[in-house]
Amino acid sequence: MISPKMQEELNKQVQAEIYSAYLYLSMSAYCSSINLDGFAHWLFIQSEEEMVHALKIYNYINEQGGRVKLLPIQQPPAEFKSIKDVAEQQYAHEQKVTALINKLVNLANDEKDHATNIFLQWFITEQIEEEKSASDIVQKLDIIGESGNALYMLDKEMGARQFHPPAEPIGV
Repeated sequence: MISPKMQEELNKQVQAEIYSAYLYLSMSAYCSSINLDGFAHWLFIQSEEEMVHALKIYNYINEQGGRVKLLPIQQPPAEFKSIKDVAEQQYAHEQKVTALINKLVNLANDEKDHATNIFLQWFITEQIEEEKSASDIVQKLDIIGESGNALYMLDKEMGARQFHPPAEPIGV
């Protein structure tokens, strides 16, 4: 059984993960509009992953005897200055999500909620990967710039990403 405070904060994290999915879907749409279909594909898959994260937390709350309460989702930005702006915003957003997960871990520690602490360790590991991926894209764009053959090749590389749903079921 999770505490009311932990339940409230986990519900906020569901909201944050769904917002992340919504944000990356918006970024994907922008990339499509500027004919960077590889980036669009990569961000679309990123959006799917964020929904998986939201559903993992949703199911955890239910499994722990808590109550999921879906909160409003803010509209994400629809316009970006450039592909580098998209990449930088994605990286900054992943850093923000990492801070939110760390805050949840700290709360679990404070409440001596070992089950939630163990559950959240998967998200800690996931955020290391998420930040690295986002940072790598920013660094590659720093190196190659935003036009020419190198951007074309990076777009192709981004388009090769495949979605790998989690091995364990996320449904109820």
